[in-house]
Amino acid sequence: MKLRPIIGLVALVGFTFFLLKSFGGQIGAYMDFEQAEASKESRVHVVGQWVQERGLDYDPTDNVLRFTMKDELGNLREVHYLNPKPANFEKAERLVIEGSTKGDIFVADKILTKCPSKYNDGSAPEVSAS
Repeated sequence: MKLRPIIGLVALVGFTFFLLKSFGGQIGAYMDFEQAEASKESRVHVVGQWVQERGLDYDPTDNVLRFTMKDELGNLREVHYLNPKPANFEKAERLVIEGSTKGDIFVADKILTKCPSKYNDGSAPEVSAS
């Protein structure tokens, strides 16, 4: 057997292992707050909406954004985001927060906002939750 294919195969296996080791922790399923609290993972993704009625508070001294979020099952949780408020936060249809649960508070270090599409021509029917 030739040495070159063996070296190529070892390099490919090593590269695949490196990718999985480096980025494997960033790949995860979306959870609700109860699943996030019960999860053994150190970092989780939760999808939901900002509860506007409960307001929004940003403390520039501590650089903490505080708000209440409702997950897709209707569970409410106070969220502390340790960065300034993301652009278009108030216009977001949905939020994806990444972080961990600390007691009754979800501490997020990343927030992704899903804003209404500017390309939506309004022809799609409205969907309302009952």
